[in-house]
Amino acid sequence: MFPALEKKFSVENRTVLEAQRLAHEISFGPVVFQVSRIMVKSGILQMLLDSKRGLTVEELVGKTSFSRYAVQVLLESSLTIGTVLYKDGRFEISKTGWFLLNDPSINIDMNFNHDVNYSGWFNLEEALLSGKPEGLKVFGRWKTIYEALSELPGKAQESWFAFDHFYSDHSFDEALKIVFDFSPRTLLDVGGNTGRWALRCTAYHPEVKVTIMDLPQQLELMKKQTAGKTGADRISGHGVNLLDKDVLFPQGFDAIWMSQFLDCFSEEEVISILTRAAASMDKDARIFIMETLWDRQRFDTAAYCLTQISLYFTAMANGNSKMYHSEDLIRCIEAAGLTVEKIHDGLGKGHSILVCKKNKYAV
Repeated sequence: MFPALEKKFSVENRTVLEAQRLAHEISFGPVVFQVSRIMVKSGILQMLLDSKRGLTVEELVGKTSFSRYAVQVLLESSLTIGTVLYKDGRFEISKTGWFLLNDPSINIDMNFNHDVNYSGWFNLEEALLSGKPEGLKVFGRWKTIYEALSELPGKAQESWFAFDHFYSDHSFDEALKIVFDFSPRTLLDVGGNTGRWALRCTAYHPEVKVTIMDLPQQLELMKKQTAGKTGADRISGHGVNLLDKDVLFPQGFDAIWMSQFLDCFSEEEVISILTRAAASMDKDARIFIMETLWDRQRFDTAAYCLTQISLYFTAMANGNSKMYHSEDLIRCIEAAGLTVEKIHDGLGKGHSILVCKKNKYAV
């Protein structure tokens, strides 16, 4: 772990009362989440932020569709949660409430957790025991969420893609410089999803050709998303199921790009995928792996968020993957016959890029 995280997580840093308070917050976690989400969605927090002196219960009743009872229980819960303050009979927004409204990552995470994960997490224990995404059955019968993306309910699909794009997109500008410093003319985008990275590549370099390797149904979404856009004529698809160990990687690419991809697979699957990728490479090719590695974050809040996201993979995505600790991922990389040449940390919202080359002793 980075030193700041090791300092945070290696010693007890709460008083007895603080520890007890946190334990109670955990036990009422579902209520805290839903109340806070409704305070944002209903506009109550925004009304408090916009008011100069705060608002009374009666004033809020007149501004919302809620009854006096509903406003009262929401405000009293929020007061003890810490998202509002109470002074002289009036409610005001707190610093925590301000972040709920104004931090875009919190808004993205809240929608993702409500629309995609919330109902499915009821089956988390079942998923932990079976190694399968037991929570996914709230949407239908699929083996993984990736097969289901094109058929998820509208709101769930919207929140899933917003979550996925938000974190990767903030790292793309820095990532493009790192990848194209290597001067690739051909790039294989593994798990390229809707083609956002591929479009950025073709816009960044006027000659690069990008092949997206993904599930066939994902490639159909990609074609719709990239149709008619600049550089789309240099983007092609290669439809496969990467979990099939007999599926080989196409050869002849200067660079192989994997962004927020390997966290979608178990260690055994990661080794299988990377071994097949390595087999397709010559000595001059490179694999660029961009991941949010929880142990390489500057701040403990980021590590907290990432380790909780791991449980989305458990309950909803596939049942067996996670946000990796860097040592675990590097062990998989080396087991696949690759060597980590360099690690770039601190990109965007906490991404790292591991630049890998084929081990000279690999067959």
